[in-house]
Amino acid sequence: MLKPEIEDGDMTLADPQFRADVLSGLERRPRAIPARWFYDHRGSELFEAITDLPEYYPTRTETAILHDICGEVAGLVGEGRAVVEFGSGSSTKTPILLGCVAPSAYVPIDISGEFLRESSRALSAQFPDLLVLPFEADFMRPMALPRAIADAPKLGFFPGSTIGNMTPLMAVDLLRAMRTSLGEGAQLLIGMDRIKDAGTLVEAYDDAAGVTGKFNLNLLERVNRELDGTVPVEGFRHVARWNDDRARIEMHLEATRDMKFEVAGQRFDIAAGETIHTENSHKYGERDARILLRAGGWTPLKSWTDAEGKFALYLAEAQAERPAP
Repeated sequence: MLKPEIEDGDMTLADPQFRADVLSGLERRPRAIPARWFYDHRGSELFEAITDLPEYYPTRTETAILHDICGEVAGLVGEGRAVVEFGSGSSTKTPILLGCVAPSAYVPIDISGEFLRESSRALSAQFPDLLVLPFEADFMRPMALPRAIADAPKLGFFPGSTIGNMTPLMAVDLLRAMRTSLGEGAQLLIGMDRIKDAGTLVEAYDDAAGVTGKFNLNLLERVNRELDGTVPVEGFRHVARWNDDRARIEMHLEATRDMKFEVAGQRFDIAAGETIHTENSHKYGERDARILLRAGGWTPLKSWTDAEGKFALYLAEAQAERPAP
């Protein structure tokens, strides 16, 4: 069943998990709201705008790598696999992959239903002979994929370094969930951002045009719209910082003054200078990435990077478990 659009102040249609995550996140110290809730329709549009910014290198770098390696990937994965894309968004990189691997079907999975349907229609027009099965779901948990691809070998596709948005423990859980969803023998093509100088990283998440700031603040707009919130959005500012100890960019919403507001009937106070932690973007070295994949049940087969080593793509396989060593 497709989710209806949510009118302002109509909490009866709000995602109950969104409500629970926001309320618990505002109550905890330090305050934090999971990054997956960025992606309502407006948030998805803003993120697509971010990917075109001059400071945001990951998208254009990964796209260039995909163009370069596509033929090699096709040879490694073979023909006839069902391509399952996790968190498909607008699927801008997907045509590159679909154009060279001769898939039997394409299953884009995304939490934003309206955005998912729009991008699926566009992709169906581009590949009229391909079976496209949009699937609205939270891919963080194991899921039963459409029956139409039950017997097909599968290739998971997780571009964009989204794995970096999770803590290492959550990333391992996600990789295990993907393995369960795709099944033994499946392959996974996944993007991971590399560790590099702090200046380049911070600029990528705090652009001069302020688009990333709007993306971050849109989370509060969504809280107001869907959870009957009275959050004074103008009282917060976007902050991006590099945490070297944890090898990650952190995004926060910082209160510029003392404020009081309500969300879903609950009252909250926040002091000037206090932040709501909204996103992490972990960066991985070559060895780190391979360890992460193995911890998640995936055996690395091949990796590729750009000439400057800014970004990497990995192909891994869900091989049968074997006893140590």
